[in-house]
Amino acid sequence: MKKLAWTMIFILLFHSMAWAAPIEFSGGVSDEFQYKEVVFLSGKPVVFVGTVNVKIDEKQEEKKATYTFTLSPEDIDIEGKLTRNVTLITTYTPVTGKGQTIANTKVTRYTENVTIGQDTFKLTNSDIQFFQSDIIDNRPAIDFYSGNIQALKRYEINGGEGIAQVKITGGDVGYKNFWGSTQTQLLDYVYTINRKAQGENENSSWEGTVSVKVSDSTTKSLQYSQNEANFSSFNGGYIQVVKEGMISQYTYNLPRITDEGIDPFGRNQGTISLQASKVPKVERLIVPKFRDTAGHWAQQDIEKLYSLGVFEGNTSFFIPDGSMTRIDFVKAVVKACDIGGNEEADSSSKRSSRKKKGEVEEIIFVDIDSSHPDYQYVKKAFEKNIITRGTDYRFNPNEPLTKAEAVTILIRVLGLEGKAPAPGYKTSFSDDSKIPNWAKDAVYMAAEAGIIGGDNNNNNVNAHKQLKRSEASALLVRFLEFLEKDLQKDYSENIIYYY
Repeated sequence: MKKLAWTMIFILLFHSMAWAAPIEFSGGVSDEFQYKEVVFLSGKPVVFVGTVNVKIDEKQEEKKATYTFTLSPEDIDIEGKLTRNVTLITTYTPVTGKGQTIANTKVTRYTENVTIGQDTFKLTNSDIQFFQSDIIDNRPAIDFYSGNIQALKRYEINGGEGIAQVKITGGDVGYKNFWGSTQTQLLDYVYTINRKAQGENENSSWEGTVSVKVSDSTTKSLQYSQNEANFSSFNGGYIQVVKEGMISQYTYNLPRITDEGIDPFGRNQGTISLQASKVPKVERLIVPKFRDTAGHWAQQDIEKLYSLGVFEGNTSFFIPDGSMTRIDFVKAVVKACDIGGNEEADSSSKRSSRKKKGEVEEIIFVDIDSSHPDYQYVKKAFEKNIITRGTDYRFNPNEPLTKAEAVTILIRVLGLEGKAPAPGYKTSFSDDSKIPNWAKDAVYMAAEAGIIGGDNNNNNVNAHKQLKRSEASALLVRFLEFLEKDLQKDYSENIIYYY
């Protein structure tokens, strides 16, 4: 077989799939068959493996997550067992007019029994206090969120020999959208173990700390596969490959335990990393058959977007060097980010049939009414504040799109325009003075995100340049790359390995 000729990573989550999120708050990782975490209650790191059953029941304003763990030490020379049953309920409260949501999570059930060697640690519902609260910033095509966690767990040791207390502080950061999802938890554990002395010289109480960083991501690769046959109606096509993976890192500072007991002058310090991934899911995409893109510098970008359904049409010609119109670009962005919730633009007859008698469609722009085949895309973009209107109420749908307009739309989709500095700053581009004031924040943030750069000759951004369809395609692909690779790296890899 001819090998895959080209690979590019995108992130995609189907609506039937749960958003990526670490399992509970124990730092564990899992694939379809096995769950793994590190347990420190004995004073030494012990890797436990087994199964976890996860059940998610999500409604519009509430999510119920139930976890059932059955684990045993990975090292067969260690006798032990862990059973844990957890139910977390998250309530979502929209903040009216702010475009934000507050999510509060509470524990309604938590029981745990851990046996390591001769010791048994037991925890019941009354032995845990747990508080988690997240703020979610709901942007047009992406939700960014960050939260805090406070918890306290108290285990009874061997039915009355002592108490093991675990204090947990930290939080989580993440994002989710149609193209991707990553959540990373940063947790600090403080272990305080107090045992009743069994002899005059026995010292079995100790304190230790563990820092946990765990990240869960769902990614999708778009791979081009060359056709094996020499005589075929097409040369090759794209394959969607959905991947799910988790990484975890425990950094511990524990007592040094010897045969004589706990060494009061030594510490056991180290790091343990875990990783798990699920079997990828694959799906073939439609094959582009444009006759005017072969050998064009933007051929791959155009064909990627067509295969993903961002571009559509039955014509054999894409016209890559023609002008990208305002309406075609807005439609492509809405489709690329699934801002309409996967809804297709309804035909005029279907819309008319749903209207109540005497109902009048709101006029958004005077030059594009509800009978236009792409009206629903424009309406959705307007409702999400991706596009705005002036005093003349005109959209100019068939006018050429400038680079400044395109970049402004993309940054509004991300909701990052507010991250630009206070007015008065200059961008890094040589033609900074030619950037329209209304587009400057967007241009600045697009450059910061690596979505755009200066030209090769003079480091100009050329904000007033009218984009060709090929140039707009390349810009959209770079935007989608940001949604996958850059965000995933920022929310996972950079935190796990460099934080």
